[in-house]
Amino acid sequence: MNGCRNVAGKEKIGVLALQGAVREHLNLFHKLGVEAIAVKRREQLDEMDGLVIPGGESTAIGKLIRQYDLRNPIMDFYAKGKPVFGTCAGLILIAKHIAENDEAHLPLLDVTVQRNAFGRQVDSFEADLPIKGVAEDFRAVFIRAPLITSVGDDVDVLSTVRDQVVAVQQGNLLGISFHPELTDDTRLHAYFLSMVQKAIEKLS
Repeated sequence: MNGCRNVAGKEKIGVLALQGAVREHLNLFHKLGVEAIAVKRREQLDEMDGLVIPGGESTAIGKLIRQYDLRNPIMDFYAKGKPVFGTCAGLILIAKHIAENDEAHLPLLDVTVQRNAFGRQVDSFEADLPIKGVAEDFRAVFIRAPLITSVGDDVDVLSTVRDQVVAVQQGNLLGISFHPELTDDTRLHAYFLSMVQKAIEKLS
């Protein structure tokens, strides 16, 4: 099962397109019948109902967020009640705390993350994971993946691997350690779409 049914309405999903796996996320939303747009400018955020921050190199993306003056607009986007989905590097970017006292980029999600916790690129692996509310057998691709080492009281753990937390949700924030966009399985993207749809209903 890959969840390829059309579950979309008129939602617009933005994928932050500064660096990383942008096209892959766009393709999965398009498979769901969703209008998904590469976002590079702050004014584009006004038109979006949800935002994905993709995997890539967190330090590089963080610098570009500041260079393009996107930090406060993204923080404001979330403050308006619009969902944000961070995958791999995107998880690091939305975390409130980064191990080794690194400065947070977009301190939204009440977790602590450790970068490259599973090792180098040669230590990449895949695992079939149960993800709460999403799937019992989601094929997760881990590439230089971060690890969630602690979670706040309001954070719901959605999945673990080797007894370590790799997927969480806190209200309109969804953060995962792995790369769902590197498979053809749309179920996590459909789950985020459902978060966006609920947020639209609440805001309307």
